Amino acid sequence: MDGLIIPEGYVSKLSLKETQRAIKLTKDTFQVNLGKALNLDRVTAPVIVRSGCGINDDLNGVERKVSFDMKSIGGNAEVVQSLAKWKRMALKRYHYQPGEGIYTDMSAIRRDDSCDNTHSIYVDQWDWERVINASNRTEDFLKGIVRLIINALADTKEKVNLVYPQLTYTMERDVFFITSQELLDMYPDMNDKERENAIVKEKKTVFLMKIGGKLSNGKPHDGRAPDYDDWELNGDILVWDQVLGQALELSSMGIRVDSDSLKAQLAAANAEDRLQYAYHQGIIDGTLPLTIGGGIGQSRMCMFMLEKAHIGEVQVSVWPDEVLDACDAAGIKLL
Repeated sequence: MDGLIIPEGYVSKLSLKETQRAIKLTKDTFQVNLGKALNLDRVTAPVIVRSGCGINDDLNGVERKVSFDMKSIGGNAEVVQSLAKWKRMALKRYHYQPGEGIYTDMSAIRRDDSCDNTHSIYVDQWDWERVINASNRTEDFLKGIVRLIINALADTKEKVNLVYPQLTYTMERDVFFITSQELLDMYPDMNDKERENAIVKEKKTVFLMKIGGKLSNGKPHDGRAPDYDDWELNGDILVWDQVLGQALELSSMGIRVDSDSLKAQLAAANAEDRLQYAYHQGIIDGTLPLTIGGGIGQSRMCMFMLEKAHIGEVQVSVWPDEVLDACDAAGIKLL
């Protein structure tokens, strides 16, 4: 029950049947918008990978993966946590060129995630990746891609509101860019989440940049794996959730590590043992392309677009009994 928010007077603006139809409309609309905006092809993607292959996303490096033995194949497999590494290898294998990319309809299990209004152990997201040139590894290029994604999201919200006029909230297109250090300097007496809430409440749509490295207080703003995002060229897309009255992260993304930033970040994370894997060696020797990419939460986005109070209103997952009871008592209908 820690962190569960029951908004006062909350009533879903959509029935269960309308919600299911609206989820499809939202997902169908956004993935078309995203593909057009970033020149991405939809591709199939793995749900499982071999254990020990170095392809699975390590997230913050501490989350436990769901693994199992394979009777007819031998060895162990593990359910993906995201496809940050797999996508970069796929772009090489499929011979994509700079300015082209892919996106996937990814399903994952994150067994160590919390279960609250915006988190579930089941994760569904659009994992996307695009090939870039070395000259694109700049903050200005990153900001340009962010603006394209924000517009794709805002266009989707407008269409959903048009089809379901009972939905009245809007999305701010004018994204505010700020680094995690600048945010700490603005609100030095707040913790990480309080700082996010303060800036997003004011600006409504924010891209919080440079996440992963230590700040002036000796701590990173948030954890980031050292081997996919370049901590100097990444960030989170945050929007103001009017139902919950707090910042909501829709996407974590960034320009990916090159050889120099990979070595530096693995050293900082005391994770240089990962250099043994083919993925990491492909970055070091330059055989893997330079890329930009990220993940955009499908259920998070639907929750925001459909003005819901709980992520369980737009996805089917497993919840603690006390959460089920509290939501039922409050009239929040989990799928």
